[in-house]
Amino acid sequence: MDSERYNAREAEPKWQRIWENKEIFRTRNDDPREKYYVLEMFPYPSGRIHMGHVRNYTMGDVIARYKRARGFNVLHPMGWDAFGMPAENAAWHNKSHPADWTYANIAAMRGQLKSMGLSLDWSREIATCDPAYYKHQQRMFLDFLKAGLAVRKKSKVNWDPLDFTVLANEQVIDGRGWRSGALVEQRELTQWFFKITDFAEDLLRSLDELPRWPEKVRLMQANWIGRSEGLALRFELEPAPQIAAREVEVYTTRQDTLFGAKFLAIAADHPLAAEIARNDKALAGFIAECRHGGTSTAAIETAEKKGYDTGLKASHPFDQEWRLPLYVANFVVMDYGTGAIFGCPAHDQRDLDFANKYGLGNTPVVCPAGEDPATFTIGATAYEGDGVLINSRFLDGMTTQTAKDEVARRLEAKILGNRPQGRREVHYRLRDWGISRQRYWGCPIPVIYCAACGVVPVPAADLPVELPRDMSFDEPGNPLDRHPTWKHVSCPKCGAPALRETDTMDTFVDSSWYFARFTDPWNDVAATTPALVEKWLPVDQYIGGIEHAILHLLYARFFTRAMQATGHAATLREPFAGLFTQGMVVHETYRSKAGEWFFPSEIRLETDDSGRHAIHIETGEEIVIGAIEKMSKSKRNTVDPDDIISAYGADTARWFVLSDSPPERDVIWTEEGVQGAAKFVQRLWRLARELALLAAPAGTPPPGNPSPAAMEIRKAVHMSLIKLEEDIERLRFNRAVAQAHDLANKLSAAIGAVETTNIEEDVRAAFREAADILVIMIAPMMPHLAEGCWAALGHTDLAAEAAWPVADRALVVEDTIALPVQVNGRKRADLIVARDAGRAAIEAAALALEPVGRALEGRPVKKIIIVPQRIVNVVG
Repeated sequence: MDSERYNAREAEPKWQRIWENKEIFRTRNDDPREKYYVLEMFPYPSGRIHMGHVRNYTMGDVIARYKRARGFNVLHPMGWDAFGMPAENAAWHNKSHPADWTYANIAAMRGQLKSMGLSLDWSREIATCDPAYYKHQQRMFLDFLKAGLAVRKKSKVNWDPLDFTVLANEQVIDGRGWRSGALVEQRELTQWFFKITDFAEDLLRSLDELPRWPEKVRLMQANWIGRSEGLALRFELEPAPQIAAREVEVYTTRQDTLFGAKFLAIAADHPLAAEIARNDKALAGFIAECRHGGTSTAAIETAEKKGYDTGLKASHPFDQEWRLPLYVANFVVMDYGTGAIFGCPAHDQRDLDFANKYGLGNTPVVCPAGEDPATFTIGATAYEGDGVLINSRFLDGMTTQTAKDEVARRLEAKILGNRPQGRREVHYRLRDWGISRQRYWGCPIPVIYCAACGVVPVPAADLPVELPRDMSFDEPGNPLDRHPTWKHVSCPKCGAPALRETDTMDTFVDSSWYFARFTDPWNDVAATTPALVEKWLPVDQYIGGIEHAILHLLYARFFTRAMQATGHAATLREPFAGLFTQGMVVHETYRSKAGEWFFPSEIRLETDDSGRHAIHIETGEEIVIGAIEKMSKSKRNTVDPDDIISAYGADTARWFVLSDSPPERDVIWTEEGVQGAAKFVQRLWRLARELALLAAPAGTPPPGNPSPAAMEIRKAVHMSLIKLEEDIERLRFNRAVAQAHDLANKLSAAIGAVETTNIEEDVRAAFREAADILVIMIAPMMPHLAEGCWAALGHTDLAAEAAWPVADRALVVEDTIALPVQVNGRKRADLIVARDAGRAAIEAAALALEPVGRALEGRPVKKIIIVPQRIVNVVG
């Protein structure tokens, strides 16, 4: 016993060195034990880890250590999602190279993660910016291209005319480029796409095969895929001078509302809009205005609804005399349906807003249950639900679904232009994945453009196509496009001068298959070793933020299917069997009256009769305590993990982020909470030392015929062990922490209850079992402290190598049970009986209960139903 206090600053580096030297966490692919693959979403190397990383990786580490102790061959790797705009921006601001900035950050963050004591297999470390990684990604691109899963086509994008680059939707702020401030334009560019839509139905239906995913995430993905069953129908246009088009085709899921139609609207980039605009300068101006709006669904839906009346009219499908005006509208998009809609203002809020603005009126045609059709009207809010059809001629009185079917039946039978006027169709909101980015710091797209041969894949022998090192980031636009030599090559087919593709891949591509690369990162000739992909995947437990619930996870699901189609995986379909989305780490904010934000380290908190006060340490100024928000650099409400580890130790940080709230919820970081965790570390250290003095020697078996005192200790520890196992298996880490607290309390009480000068051997043996189990219980959560306690208890091996204890469930079975007693199906009382009581005894005891007698009111008992160890129902 070398110290009264546990010294994390000395102990934690010591145990980390021992683990590393013994390669405790290195995983062998040829290990015959049952596999368990746990993976946290790998980080972007921004320079420093934050407390969100600490929480995320601690959760994964608890699972990895627990499963390893349970005898699984655990794969728990780490890598870096290392491409992306921040590195390019840093190069622009700091006059540095993105590679230098990225690798320096990786080195710093690797050191931070190692200081947390994570049980990671660092031998499998990958960085997506390493040519050794992205050469395989380029080969997969070529395989996708050959299989028709990578295609080149035109697409509308957000274009920054000053930076000469495409912007992601989140980089468009109030219609302007986030960096240049220029008014963003919508342009049609030729881009590379992955054909994710080929798998739309499979991606949707297979969500039902993921029961260990949060229901919320599955719903978000289903909504993003957006399967709809509807009707494609054609409206006949009135002839108009200089307009060749004679019809407009729309796709709708609400054909039941056709008799509520007030207008037709087409997208600004619809071919008919362009045809009309050739002779209508005002419309051409309106179309140009539409092109300055964002391309995201959110931007389109939240923008003010605007339209241009083309003057053209369309005939209603069921009434040739009924004319509907044709508008060009800014809220209709070409990439969903047909780029044209019919507007029914009474039953679509977007249509109602538009109709109200242009005075088109509304006619309700679906009456909700409970409303009087004769008086039902629409005010400021459209009714978008189901009901009974009204004001709809031959549809009146039908339900919504019946009316849909009837409209579809009639229009499928009606001929317009030698073909049915309507046809039933299934559509998806999911669009193909555009992967082209006009940036330097990304994976080069391995194709060459030849004037004679067209698009030519880079030969596999020439991979990787590496990024050039000699770059300048002083000018706007794509640096690769400005490079004097890199893009100039000879055509691999004909040898003529040709040009490389200068776009790089979306960084989501990099993170869509990294989990498969971890299974064999040493394979230099192929992206994967299919046999090892089959062995390790799917990932058993994947952990990450809810912000990746749609795109990253959906793209990864697409990739496994595309990899299977191109031979990079044999039967793998789903990448992640289990998914857990953890909450954020949040902190209150501190701001001066002048609006300046301060870090928590710059603040001293004081409490008096009037409440809590924040004082700026340097100036003594009282600072306003603001809302509790997600930790962010902009509001400076961040806590540096290095500071916490330096002051308290990694185990304290780990314990706090696990203990303070359910893992799916946000955890509020407080200094008081961290100090409480630090105190518990010291308490466990003292408890282990006390137990070492009282317990039998290491290796002593549990007592065979324990006394009541020994039995009480054994029952307490095995009950805590059983509960903690269930909590870790269900990822209820805060409850697992509570079990450790509870067992520590019970063992402290047991120590206080014994005479230390004359302890029976069975009690000493019980203390030995309890001490060992307690340490192994906390080892997944506080691994460094566990090693110290394990050694203090006389063990010569490592806690990290110790097997998980086997819970004796027979010990915790109670002698009696409580059975609810019902009379005619209604509960009247609880009955306490021996667990092994026979039927006759249970019946007699139940009938003897006073509440049962009162409920029977003198009626004879017809029968008694007993569900063993669950319930008694007296029927009378």
